Amino acid sequence: MQPPLVVVMGVSGSGKCTIGRQLANALELPFLEGDDVHSPENVERMRSGQALNDEQRREWLASLSERLACACRDGRGLVVSCSALKRSYRDVLRRGAPGLRLVHLRAERGLLAERSASRQGHYMPVSLLDSQFATLEPPGTDEAALTYDVVQSPENIVQAVVLALVRGQPVG
Repeated sequence: MQPPLVVVMGVSGSGKCTIGRQLANALELPFLEGDDVHSPENVERMRSGQALNDEQRREWLASLSERLACACRDGRGLVVSCSALKRSYRDVLRRGAPGLRLVHLRAERGLLAERSASRQGHYMPVSLLDSQFATLEPPGTDEAALTYDVVQSPENIVQAVVLALVRGQPVG
Protein backbone atom coordinates (compact mmCIF):
# COMPACT_ATOMS: atom_id res chain seq x y z
CA MET A 1 0.00 0.00 0.00
CA GLN A 2 1.33 3.44 -0.98
CA PRO A 3 2.07 5.67 2.03
CA PRO A 4 -0.23 8.70 2.09
CA LEU A 5 0.51 12.07 0.55
CA VAL A 6 -1.25 14.68 2.65
CA VAL A 7 -1.60 18.46 2.51
CA VAL A 8 -2.71 20.11 5.73
CA MET A 9 -4.45 23.26 4.52
CA GLY A 10 -6.22 26.33 5.85
CA VAL A 11 -5.84 30.02 6.45
CA SER A 12 -3.02 31.54 8.44
CA GLY A 13 -3.07 30.67 12.13
CA SER A 14 -5.22 27.55 11.71
CA GLY A 15 -2.48 25.25 13.00
CA LYS A 16 -1.25 23.77 9.72
CA CYS A 17 2.34 23.46 10.86
CA THR A 18 1.55 22.14 14.34
CA ILE A 19 -0.93 19.55 13.08
CA GLY A 20 1.20 18.73 10.03
CA ARG A 21 4.27 17.97 12.17
CA GLN A 22 2.25 15.88 14.61
CA LEU A 23 0.55 14.03 11.77
CA ALA A 24 3.88 13.31 10.06
CA ASN A 25 5.25 11.97 13.35
CA ALA A 26 2.18 9.81 13.91
CA LEU A 27 2.41 8.40 10.38
CA GLU A 28 6.23 8.17 10.52
CA LEU A 29 6.50 10.29 7.39
CA PRO A 30 8.63 13.30 6.46
CA PHE A 31 7.12 16.74 6.96
CA LEU A 32 7.53 19.77 4.70
CA GLU A 33 6.56 23.22 5.98
CA GLY A 34 5.20 24.94 2.88
CA ASP A 35 6.14 28.39 4.20
CA ASP A 36 9.81 27.36 4.04
CA VAL A 37 9.51 27.01 0.26
CA HIS A 38 8.36 30.58 -0.39
CA SER A 39 10.83 32.82 -2.19
CA PRO A 40 12.51 35.55 -0.11
CA GLU A 41 10.57 38.10 -2.19
CA ASN A 42 7.23 36.51 -1.29
CA VAL A 43 8.18 36.32 2.39
CA GLU A 44 9.05 40.02 2.33
CA ARG A 45 5.77 40.87 0.58
CA MET A 46 3.79 39.05 3.24
CA ARG A 47 5.89 40.45 6.08
CA SER A 48 5.08 43.95 4.81
CA GLY A 49 1.34 43.17 4.76
CA GLN A 50 0.89 42.50 1.02
CA ALA A 51 -1.26 39.52 0.07
CA LEU A 52 0.23 37.35 -2.65
CA ASN A 53 -1.54 37.10 -5.99
CA ASP A 54 -1.84 33.97 -8.12
CA GLU A 55 1.23 34.84 -10.19
CA GLN A 56 3.36 35.29 -7.07
CA ARG A 57 2.18 31.93 -5.74
CA ARG A 58 2.75 30.03 -9.01
CA GLU A 59 6.41 29.07 -8.51
CA TRP A 60 5.82 28.19 -4.86
CA LEU A 61 2.93 25.86 -5.72
CA ALA A 62 4.92 24.27 -8.56
CA SER A 63 7.78 23.56 -6.17
CA LEU A 64 5.46 21.95 -3.63
CA SER A 65 3.81 19.92 -6.39
CA GLU A 66 7.22 18.69 -7.55
CA ARG A 67 8.12 17.57 -4.03
CA LEU A 68 4.84 15.70 -3.77
CA ALA A 69 5.46 14.17 -7.20
CA CYS A 70 8.93 12.97 -6.14
CA ALA A 71 7.48 11.36 -3.02
CA CYS A 72 4.76 9.73 -5.11
CA ARG A 73 7.23 8.41 -7.73
CA ASP A 74 9.52 7.07 -5.00
CA GLY A 75 6.67 5.37 -3.17
CA ARG A 76 7.23 7.55 -0.09
CA GLY A 77 4.61 9.36 1.88
CA LEU A 78 4.83 13.05 2.72
CA VAL A 79 2.90 15.52 4.84
CA VAL A 80 2.96 19.14 3.65
CA SER A 81 1.56 22.22 5.34
CA CYS A 82 0.27 24.65 2.74
CA SER A 83 -2.54 27.19 2.77
CA ALA A 84 -3.89 25.75 -0.54
CA LEU A 85 -6.67 28.34 -0.34
CA LYS A 86 -8.10 27.97 -3.85
CA ARG A 87 -9.17 24.89 -5.73
CA SER A 88 -6.85 25.92 -8.58
CA TYR A 89 -3.91 25.86 -6.12
CA ARG A 90 -4.92 22.39 -4.94
CA ASP A 91 -5.22 21.27 -8.57
CA VAL A 92 -1.55 22.25 -9.06
CA LEU A 93 -0.60 20.20 -6.00
CA ARG A 94 -2.61 17.21 -7.26
CA ARG A 95 -0.73 17.24 -10.58
CA GLY A 96 2.23 15.93 -8.63
CA ALA A 97 0.20 13.59 -6.48
CA PRO A 98 -3.14 12.46 -7.95
CA GLY A 99 -4.06 10.52 -4.77
CA LEU A 100 -3.42 13.53 -2.55
CA ARG A 101 -5.46 13.72 0.64
CA LEU A 102 -6.37 17.10 2.13
CA VAL A 103 -6.79 17.93 5.79
CA HIS A 104 -8.73 21.18 5.85
CA LEU A 105 -8.44 23.07 9.13
CA ARG A 106 -11.48 25.29 9.58
CA ALA A 107 -11.83 28.07 12.16
CA GLU A 108 -13.64 31.27 12.97
CA ARG A 109 -11.82 34.49 12.09
CA GLY A 110 -11.81 35.75 15.70
CA LEU A 111 -9.99 32.69 17.00
CA LEU A 112 -7.38 32.87 14.25
CA ALA A 113 -6.83 36.61 14.78
CA GLU A 114 -6.22 35.88 18.45
CA ARG A 115 -3.79 33.07 17.64
CA SER A 116 -1.98 35.08 14.96
CA ALA A 117 -1.54 38.08 17.25
CA SER A 118 0.21 35.92 19.84
CA ARG A 119 2.47 34.00 17.41
CA GLN A 120 6.16 34.65 17.76
CA GLY A 121 8.62 34.59 14.88
CA HIS A 122 6.18 34.23 12.01
CA TYR A 123 6.18 36.70 9.14
CA MET A 124 2.47 36.57 8.34
CA PRO A 125 0.77 39.59 9.94
CA VAL A 126 -2.77 39.47 11.31
CA SER A 127 -3.66 42.14 8.74
CA LEU A 128 -3.57 39.50 5.98
CA LEU A 129 -6.12 37.25 7.66
CA ASP A 130 -9.08 38.93 5.92
CA SER A 131 -7.47 38.45 2.50
CA GLN A 132 -6.90 34.78 3.31
CA PHE A 133 -10.58 34.30 4.23
CA ALA A 134 -11.62 36.19 1.09
CA THR A 135 -9.45 33.89 -1.05
CA LEU A 136 -10.42 30.62 0.67
CA GLU A 137 -12.46 28.20 -1.42
CA PRO A 138 -13.28 25.31 0.92
CA PRO A 139 -12.58 21.92 -0.66
CA GLY A 140 -15.35 20.43 -2.73
CA THR A 141 -16.83 17.01 -2.03
CA ASP A 142 -14.69 15.57 -4.83
CA GLU A 143 -11.36 16.72 -3.36
CA ALA A 144 -10.58 13.91 -0.87
CA ALA A 145 -10.71 16.35 2.04
CA LEU A 146 -11.09 15.65 5.73
CA THR A 147 -12.31 18.80 7.47
CA TYR A 148 -11.81 19.59 11.14
CA ASP A 149 -12.69 22.59 13.27
CA VAL A 150 -9.60 23.81 15.10
CA VAL A 151 -11.45 24.32 18.36
CA GLN A 152 -10.50 20.66 18.79
CA SER A 153 -7.03 19.99 20.14
CA PRO A 154 -4.27 19.24 17.63
CA GLU A 155 -3.89 15.81 19.22
CA ASN A 156 -7.57 14.98 18.67
CA ILE A 157 -7.42 16.19 15.07
CA VAL A 158 -4.28 14.15 14.37
CA GLN A 159 -5.83 11.06 15.95
CA ALA A 160 -8.97 11.47 13.81
CA VAL A 161 -6.92 11.97 10.61
CA VAL A 162 -4.77 8.90 11.28
CA LEU A 163 -7.87 6.83 11.96
CA ALA A 164 -9.55 8.09 8.78
CA LEU A 165 -6.45 7.34 6.68
CA VAL A 166 -6.00 3.87 8.17
CA ARG A 167 -9.65 3.03 7.62
CA GLY A 168 -9.66 4.53 4.14
CA GLN A 169 -12.58 6.68 5.27
CA PRO A 170 -14.64 8.12 2.45
CA VAL A 171 -14.40 11.85 2.23
CA GLY A 172 -16.66 14.65 1.25
